[in-house]
Amino acid sequence: MNRLVIIGNGFDLAHGLPTSYKDFIDDYWRGIKDSSHNDEFVSFQSMGQHFKFDPVKNLEGLANNIMQNDENIKFSDAEIYRETGNNRSGKYPRAHILNYKNAFFSLINQKSIQNWVDIENEYYTELKKIVKSTMISIESKKQNLIILNKEFEEVKKRLEKYLLEKVFNKYSFEFNDENKLKTIISERFDYSDFKNEDLKLIDDVTDGKVKRNLLFLNFNYTNSINFYCNDFKAKEEYYLVNNIHGDLEDGENLINFGFGDEMDDDYKIIENINDNEYLRNFKSFQYLQNSNYKSLLDFVESDQKFQVYIMGHSCGLSDRTLLNTIFEHNNCRSIKVFFHETKDEKGIVIKDNYTEIIQNISRHFNKKKLMREKIVNKTLCQPLPQIQLSLK
Repeated sequence: MNRLVIIGNGFDLAHGLPTSYKDFIDDYWRGIKDSSHNDEFVSFQSMGQHFKFDPVKNLEGLANNIMQNDENIKFSDAEIYRETGNNRSGKYPRAHILNYKNAFFSLINQKSIQNWVDIENEYYTELKKIVKSTMISIESKKQNLIILNKEFEEVKKRLEKYLLEKVFNKYSFEFNDENKLKTIISERFDYSDFKNEDLKLIDDVTDGKVKRNLLFLNFNYTNSINFYCNDFKAKEEYYLVNNIHGDLEDGENLINFGFGDEMDDDYKIIENINDNEYLRNFKSFQYLQNSNYKSLLDFVESDQKFQVYIMGHSCGLSDRTLLNTIFEHNNCRSIKVFFHETKDEKGIVIKDNYTEIIQNISRHFNKKKLMREKIVNKTLCQPLPQIQLSLK
């Protein structure tokens, strides 16, 4: 039996890599140094006043602290964004007024965004607003769409730059034998989460070894999974890393950042507009730029059954079409979730996201009975081990 390991951003976070949206946006704001700061996203207008910032009592002084590049300030708080944003009323005097030049960037700053999938969902929401608007002409809709796509592309380019400079070029991928993630990835099958009818499939052996092919379906733009593959080479096991969402180092495999839910009720409306600009950021068309999606289908539709491991992927709606293809396929026998645990200051687990992930997985199934049969119950799952990679 084969194994398909779905790798998401949580996999990089489990290595201590700063690849979350929060890491990205905090780094952006910390990079602002003075009132002359000016890029494709924001500019500042000096008001000639200065305030001492108190994070509890004096939010209006935050702009001045931004100029001082205060490392202690975290800019992921949506309320702080709102207080720091455009304010023409005069209610809050400021040392500087923040002017957003990218409306989409302004939007995602003023919401409690946590995951990259939320950015993709916001893009789709804004796209649907344009499509469904009855107050503007077709020409105005097209202009708004062009602006939205341009602004979304600017956010994507900034993300690429951040990942290259602050993650890929800064961290060392060196693992020791105590790496628990390494043990899980290379482990043999745990028979307990298979149905009886599937156990016979595991007995297919060659030269005393269990016959198994592994596909790592990597949704990240980083290549952290590659550093685990030497073990498979040593064991002479077949494996393939499929960077389905692109690779920062591969000019032929550009990053795929957009929306991928063609099962949504509104997608047909968008498609029927008969204007390709509306489809620019749908993932399916980007998948066809190379052979990665075809390679995935070849694996799924082979004569081998397979088990799915979920490692760090939220299974959000922005990948719904692709994940539905995998999960509902007859060859998919089970879906095992490696969840994230949140601990308090004493190291005691206070919550985990197992239920959230399987709720997300359920949205990719049209046949709910099939979903309940395939998802492995929590007692047979385990948390994703956490390690910390060192800087180069």
